[in-house]
Amino acid sequence: MNPLGAMACAAGKGLFAGVAGTAAMTASSTIEMKLRGRPASTTPAVAACKVLGIELAEEQQKAGFANAVHWLYGTAWGSMRGYLALAQLPPLGAAAAFFATVWGTELAMLPKLGVTPPVSQWGTTEIAVDAFHHAVYAAATSCAYMLLEQ
Repeated sequence: MNPLGAMACAAGKGLFAGVAGTAAMTASSTIEMKLRGRPASTTPAVAACKVLGIELAEEQQKAGFANAVHWLYGTAWGSMRGYLALAQLPPLGAAAAFFATVWGTELAMLPKLGVTPPVSQWGTTEIAVDAFHHAVYAAATSCAYMLLEQ
């Protein structure tokens, strides 16, 4: 396969894997929200609104938009997992690099947009919970990608 075809194939498989990873992250965060009694996060909507220059007036709009952004963002990141496979990293190395890239981007981007405080101000529990959800996402996306590779 030519290099462009290989990239397209890896990205396509990654998108499907990203859906699986997003579903797993959605499940883990839904369970955690119920256990901790916290509301759903609107941070994805707030960040996307800032980037796109739009305003949402109603909380129901923010909740729906946050959900759409979560699914689109998680699905799109799956393509990166495909590109890591092209780099011929071993599966665990690719999964670890994927986790570090996805979570590291969040930790840098959201404070830069002004929608969350810097991670240094989060507290140990919030850092652990956030890391856990991103680890679930990275592991599920990587497992799904490896299954698609077979």
